[in-house]
Amino acid sequence: MSVTLDKLRALKREAGGPTGARSQPAPSSVPQPSHAGFPPAPAPRSSAPANTSIDTLRRLLGVRERTPAPRLPREPVDRSLPGEEIAPGLYLIEDWLSFPAPAAALPLAFAKREDSVDPHDLLFFDTETTGLAGGTGTRAFQIGAADWHPHPLHGDGLRIRQLLITTLAAESAMLREFAGWLSPSTVLSSYNGRCYDSPLLKTRYRLARLPCPIAPLDHVDLLFPTRRRYRGVWENCRLATIERELLGIVREDDLPGSQAPAAWLSFLRGGSSALLRRVCAHNHQDVVTLARLMLRLVQATHGDLEPVAAGEPAGAIAA
Repeated sequence: MSVTLDKLRALKREAGGPTGARSQPAPSSVPQPSHAGFPPAPAPRSSAPANTSIDTLRRLLGVRERTPAPRLPREPVDRSLPGEEIAPGLYLIEDWLSFPAPAAALPLAFAKREDSVDPHDLLFFDTETTGLAGGTGTRAFQIGAADWHPHPLHGDGLRIRQLLITTLAAESAMLREFAGWLSPSTVLSSYNGRCYDSPLLKTRYRLARLPCPIAPLDHVDLLFPTRRRYRGVWENCRLATIERELLGIVREDDLPGSQAPAAWLSFLRGGSSALLRRVCAHNHQDVVTLARLMLRLVQATHGDLEPVAAGEPAGAIAA
């Protein structure tokens, strides 16, 4: 005889037991038989009290609380630059060497030209750029120039002027300042500047929408006559090789020109100016070497001229 659910509940009420849902039987480790071909349901896990303490979790995971190391005070970065800031982000570096100009005009026969040039019209120039590939993405961050100019105190000598920008916005000011150094009678002189430096500056003037003062000027590139005369004599005709072998100049602690872009970009990103100062020294020596090289080429072409002492500032050359 079956007992209905209502009767069971009535009996529980009479006995004083709970009248809620039926109590769940204790989980058994014995697998229950499957129904309708389904696998038996897994036995429910017993819920152990979870310990959510952070220290306990760290011990279980083997994680130790790390004490941050004390920060040492950083030394101030040296960002000093030579020269004077003549415009926001534009520095002018000036120097003067006791290097008197030749007394007579310099014949340009070494460059396969029949004319001559007044030494005071010459402007030896060189640039330091953000890359060696050229193109519109490359810009000059430094322009160095040397010319024979009478000093108010020391007399006639070689004047070296360098323009250095420390922000991209100062490029237009640098181009305007360099244009002020040129006149219609200026004769530019460089080492491979006809193929690299001059076209680069022309492009920068064009992009800055400024009149280009370089295009109408005469240009004596010293690389080509140097190659014609000394090709095969030394391993190459790089300016550093010509300095060492022909002029007897050995640079000490010189920064190669290929590292100049990285030095300038590092300074722009807040780095030290130590390497950038070495770039300025490298550029300074380049333009001084151009003046000495021209005199040596003139002397080599005209044997009756007074020789120029190697490694020393050249004196006056008598025709």
